[in-house]
Amino acid sequence: MASTSRRLIAGCVLAAASLALGACGEEGIQLAKDDPNYRGAEIFNENCAGCHTLAAAGAVGSATDVGSRERKDGPNFDDRKEDVESVLYAIRNGGFSSSPMPQNLVTGEEAQAVAEFVAKYSGGAGRSGDIESSNPGETGPAEDEP
Repeated sequence: MASTSRRLIAGCVLAAASLALGACGEEGIQLAKDDPNYRGAEIFNENCAGCHTLAAAGAVGSATDVGSRERKDGPNFDDRKEDVESVLYAIRNGGFSSSPMPQNLVTGEEAQAVAEFVAKYSGGAGRSGDIESSNPGETGPAEDEP
């Protein structure tokens, strides 16, 4: 019976260590829960964090070293500023190039919440729009002609 107790204790210790190590490097959402963009951060974290980096969402999904990039790696939004319309365009169309991003990963109000969140916090954690969108002109959403 002593052997069974030791195995149970060893199993619990290993499980606790696995959980502790698994949480390393996860910052979580960096916004207050009452922030109007918190829901967008949650949706981004659930649907986009595997392929994109954005500190405000606690997301580290894109490679920072070109040599270690994978096909799935999307833009690093800590470095790349986006506007609402460009983000909505990318969500609807699966990005701007032949990336593996699925079309309409989120839709409706969720897409709008993600777009507003990314537009506010991309390019440097919410600095005022001092960085231009990376997709101006023809590469972004089509503009209405008069």
